[in-house]
Amino acid sequence: MEDLQQFVEKIHDKQAKDEKNRRHQGKGTPGDKLPNKQHSTNK
Repeated sequence: MEDLQQFVEKIHDKQAKDEKNRRHQGKGTPGDKLPNKQHSTNK
């Protein structure tokens, strides 16, 4: 039974990390994604 609990915790951790990465990279909301190479035009 403890193996099942560890498995569930592992899955929840992975889902939380995936959601954080999606928000950070703007996959769900492309308008929120930060532009790459932000300083290249500020010479």
